[in-house]
Amino acid sequence: MAKLRILVVEDSPTVRQRLCETLAGDPGIEVVGEAEDGKQAIELAAALRPDLVTMDMMLPVISGLGATEYIMAHCPTPILIVSASVNRGELFKTYEALAAGAVDVLEKPNGEEPEGAWERKLIAAVKLVARIPVITHPRARLGLWKSTASVPILSAPQLKVAAVGASTGGPGALVELLRGLPPDFDLPLLLVLHINEPFGAALADWLDAQTQRPVAYARDGEPIAAAAGRVLMAPPDSHLIVQEGRVHLSRDPPRHSCRPSVDMLFESLAHEYRAAAAGCLLTGMGRDGAAGLLSIRIAGGRTIAQDEASSVVYGMPREAAMLGAAERILPIGEIGPALTALAAGQGDP
Repeated sequence: MAKLRILVVEDSPTVRQRLCETLAGDPGIEVVGEAEDGKQAIELAAALRPDLVTMDMMLPVISGLGATEYIMAHCPTPILIVSASVNRGELFKTYEALAAGAVDVLEKPNGEEPEGAWERKLIAAVKLVARIPVITHPRARLGLWKSTASVPILSAPQLKVAAVGASTGGPGALVELLRGLPPDFDLPLLLVLHINEPFGAALADWLDAQTQRPVAYARDGEPIAAAAGRVLMAPPDSHLIVQEGRVHLSRDPPRHSCRPSVDMLFESLAHEYRAAAAGCLLTGMGRDGAAGLLSIRIAGGRTIAQDEASSVVYGMPREAAMLGAAERILPIGEIGPALTALAAGQGDP
């Protein structure tokens, strides 16, 4: 079996050495190149065509974000962000890189981990991310959304709430979905997005800045009715559910190793709102959300899953399709119009 060929991009010689030694210590991995700035990263990615790039965000000459955008636009390669950037401005750059096509993010070691724990985490992340097929992903396309087709929707009872779940590839998909909603879209929109800690801290603020739709982390006990036209997002490491017309946060055990869990949100909506709820399951690894989407459909609600062609990882929506949970399977650019039609009660009888 051929070894995974990895390009390591890191400006700190000490951290770069640790990355290279850790990766080279696995018999299934070969470090084929090292870059200390974004310009070198771009040149080596094009010349070496590695199976994966580990990318630092804070780089000289060209930033990690700039290098990610160029690589994904010109020689698409799975990118694992390895970063210690946790202040607001630097987190925004990480979200931009994920929206530009980077697959996942891993925190740099802080020296407090048990011996060998971070190294095992790095190896596992590299092997997982390297298997994910990626596509040419020019960053500018996120600003060029337009409806590609009219979406026929069956007649539906008046919706009261919609929810979206996403994981790997979610930041970019969510931006496109939210930009596809008109200014007068007035349903409360609840959101669960999986992202590794500590990188979720400012994600709601970043999404809020990308669109004209208000996005904020949900507050325990907040009335759903007060969220009309807004997006309420599950905070990092907390489940988001709905009970008696209010959102609630919990630290119950993870579901499918996920907290927050898409399944838990969707199931609570099916129980609380039945046919007046809509659920959308977007790109992501694993199966969280598939069973919950099915519960919404069984309760009479409306359900949509992202299609394979527009998904970064066709895992969660594929599981939903296999369960028969998705009433519609649509490209990401058509999900916003579909939700808009459902919210307005429009469609063909």
